[in-house]
Amino acid sequence: MFNSSDVPYQTIMLTHDISVTIKRIDLIHPKISGNKFFKLKYNFFEAQRLGYQKLLSFGGAYSNHIFALAHAAKTYGFQSIGIIRGDELADRALNPILQQAQHLGMQLHFVTRTEYRKRHEAEYLKQLQHQFPNSYIIPEGGTNTLAVQGCQEILNDTDLQNFDVICCAVGTGGTISGLINASSAQQKILGFSALKGNFLDHDIRKWTKKNNWSIIDSYCCGGYAKTTTELLNFIKDFKQDYSIPLEPIYTGKMMMGISDLIQQNYFPPNTRILVIHSGGLQGK
Repeated sequence: MFNSSDVPYQTIMLTHDISVTIKRIDLIHPKISGNKFFKLKYNFFEAQRLGYQKLLSFGGAYSNHIFALAHAAKTYGFQSIGIIRGDELADRALNPILQQAQHLGMQLHFVTRTEYRKRHEAEYLKQLQHQFPNSYIIPEGGTNTLAVQGCQEILNDTDLQNFDVICCAVGTGGTISGLINASSAQQKILGFSALKGNFLDHDIRKWTKKNNWSIIDSYCCGGYAKTTTELLNFIKDFKQDYSIPLEPIYTGKMMMGISDLIQQNYFPPNTRILVIHSGGLQGK
């Protein structure tokens, strides 16, 4: 279960004295791609060990997590349930992500935004366990202790020895927490937040005791899923120049941020940067 393909690396030169290498974990699996592969891995092992037959999780209408969970559940013999934010969506035609999830057997349960905000509350989770019995509940975005454990496997010995800075996009904080835990003492982990604000700092500190990291929200374009013409043009030009696809919610904002910081001389000369391409292209 969760056998992976070899992960390719691509090195690009954004300037003559800064090396940028992109680790393409978006190519690790054709459907359960990127960080979702690592986040779900040990959650699936645990669900299997405990004898659960169903997996339940949460997401918005364009959730990469819901998409990956539906594929993984179908592949490994679980039933799946998606608690989807926005009860108004129940009466509309499904978008391609939700349509595919449903096609794979996921039961979609649309809830109001007020109800969705209860997704972290113990009493609400108990209610869902009663409504959907024998369900192993995975948090929104897949982030929990087991997800962080899985994300520690993103970095191998070569990554730990050959790079000074490791960059990743940040949503719920699970991926960067795993990277921080796995990193070597001399490395700096730099996260580019898809959301505005510093509230993620508190969440990440729940998962790691290290301090060799920082979060930048200057390139979130105003908030989650918000875009600008500059961002969309950057993604288009990056694909044309390097044949590497990006999406506007996570990886596009991260790469635009890295490029801008290099131009501002944020990184010392000869810095070796490793960029984690976390996938999410189904939400493009």
